[in-house]
Amino acid sequence: MVRRPRSTRLPLAVEAEVIRTGRLTLLPLLVEHAEELAAALSDPDLHTFIGGAPATPEALRTRHERLVAGSPDPAVTWCNWVIQLRDQDCLVGTVQATVTTVGNGKAAEIAWVVGTHWQRRGIATEAARGLVAWLRRQQVRTLVAHIHPDHAASAAVAAAAGLTPTSQEQEGEIRWELREEGG
Repeated sequence: MVRRPRSTRLPLAVEAEVIRTGRLTLLPLLVEHAEELAAALSDPDLHTFIGGAPATPEALRTRHERLVAGSPDPAVTWCNWVIQLRDQDCLVGTVQATVTTVGNGKAAEIAWVVGTHWQRRGIATEAARGLVAWLRRQQVRTLVAHIHPDHAASAAVAAAAGLTPTSQEQEGEIRWELREEGG
């Protein structure tokens, strides 16, 4: 019998797996995705609402190494995917979920980004819907996204994925939520 090392993750933890939607494949993030993803996300205008600047392939590789290693907190699971547009066989963005245990359930903070070249094609909406559906199958009860109040496109993605804005703000962004009834 082969024994796996005992995980430090709580029993409620989830692990990213391949998610397929109509046009997209959400692939669990690998360090090797850094170079192609850096090119896809290289437009400085992409960072208007999310802050920062485009990452070099080397900087993105370092970031991916940290993300792939996982959260140092056993109560937190980092799930990260690259968005692959299947008909063009290219990476166009990312989706992510930071899953935490809350009481007897799970909650996730989600985010998405799609390179400017591929925007206005419904890719972010399709990816976010696929992510939300997958998280629901993992029994995640509460989903949260933080969106800049002037970022209408991201607000539209959140609404299409079932989230609604709240009156709460964090660091200048509006908190959007989707809660399981009774959750």
